[in-house]
Amino acid sequence: MNLTVVSKNIGLALLFDAAFMLLGAVVSLIYGADSALSPLFLSGIITMVTGLFPVIFVRGGSRTVKIKEGFAIIVFAWLLSCLFGMLPYVLWGGEFSLINAWYESVSGFTTTGATILTDIEALPHGLLFWRSSTHFIGGIGVVVFMLLIMPNLSTFRLRLSKIEINTLSRENYSYKARETVMIIAGVYVILAIVAMFALMLAGMDWFDAINHAFSTVATGGFSTRNESILSFHSDAINIVLMVFMFLGSVHFGLLYATVAHWTPKLFKSPVTKFYVKTVLVASLLIIIGIKLSGDASSWWDAIMKGLFQCVSVITTTGFATADTSVWPPFVILILLYLGIQCACSGSTSGGIKSDRVFIFFKSVRTQLVKTAHPNAIVHVRNGGHIIDPELVSSINLFIVLYMSIIFVMAVIFTAMGIDFMDAFSASVSNMGNIGPGFGNVGSMANYSQFPVLAKFLSTVQMLMGRLEIYSFIMIFTIHRWK
Repeated sequence: MNLTVVSKNIGLALLFDAAFMLLGAVVSLIYGADSALSPLFLSGIITMVTGLFPVIFVRGGSRTVKIKEGFAIIVFAWLLSCLFGMLPYVLWGGEFSLINAWYESVSGFTTTGATILTDIEALPHGLLFWRSSTHFIGGIGVVVFMLLIMPNLSTFRLRLSKIEINTLSRENYSYKARETVMIIAGVYVILAIVAMFALMLAGMDWFDAINHAFSTVATGGFSTRNESILSFHSDAINIVLMVFMFLGSVHFGLLYATVAHWTPKLFKSPVTKFYVKTVLVASLLIIIGIKLSGDASSWWDAIMKGLFQCVSVITTTGFATADTSVWPPFVILILLYLGIQCACSGSTSGGIKSDRVFIFFKSVRTQLVKTAHPNAIVHVRNGGHIIDPELVSSINLFIVLYMSIIFVMAVIFTAMGIDFMDAFSASVSNMGNIGPGFGNVGSMANYSQFPVLAKFLSTVQMLMGRLEIYSFIMIFTIHRWK
């Protein structure tokens, strides 16, 4: 393995982290040099020096990123970002023991949004800013960092797992690698800026607007308030957040083509149509369910609560305007399904992805036709394109593996004495990078009561979900590669 290229790229990732830590220190200064100033400044210096060392002093080596190097850079950049990202929490203290700081850091960078904090509002402004920044860094890392360091490995990625849905992604990106990176980064940053101003117009102050814009566009879910979005009691803010949660959950390439070239490409995409239909049908069922159960005071209240929670869960953001744990089991099951399917590839969302679920249902339909007509030649199609049968098999295998990990982790959690609903919903939430589950880990609760081992295993599951399972697993067998 070329350790030179690996260390240099990981160093660049740490420098990016350090920049936001120091920016958090500036926020602390703005708010009267609050208690987060020293932890953030010291953490920023430590992270910056560590990142600069390989960038400046490591010489020689090829700049080509091969398969081994690509895996090592991706996985270790995430792991080290999470490791250094816990420094501000540990140095600040409070509720942040080592495991709690690690949990909060991983939850932030993977854009999960789950928390161990019982009193979020007790955190100083600088630390709240760093907490939201980990979402922003992690969100852009998901859609850009991989392309930045692995621009020429499309054949490798296809050979690796064939579940990145490269066939669909390639038709959505008709640009060169460098242009693709610039497009995704541009869309991401512009969405964050527009979301910030829209939230300010809706009634948030500038600090809350910045933090929630970071969380929304990254589909993360960290809030500056203990009661999440419910604490603002504003339909205008809820509507703005729903719009930008949805925009952050669709394919950025299609979104760019639709806006930049005034083409209906986004609306013509079969996957996007499937995703939108899922949101509309699920929202309708949730709205009816909570109104008939008495969990909404009026039909307008039911619409606002039901639609917001539906969009929040399926986009894997995890914001909340209601305590969903007290909703009817029928509604909870719908939300659990949404947390498994989730949004589109090419976005900041986690989960199985609507693309894979769409192709899965198409493959089921194709199999039914073949069973009824054994001599028929039937292909799985996405619009007018035939999907490679091997790709279809890999997608179905990924779904089975994904669901198996959820089940196994839920079993482990229950073996630790965790309630069934807490265990299963937490496993779904961790794997899909959603954040809140149901029961004692619901939208108005937190994960502070989880045992230490359960917290650590939750972070492993978050990383597996964010790194699409295979990238995380394959790093442990890299020494066997030839």
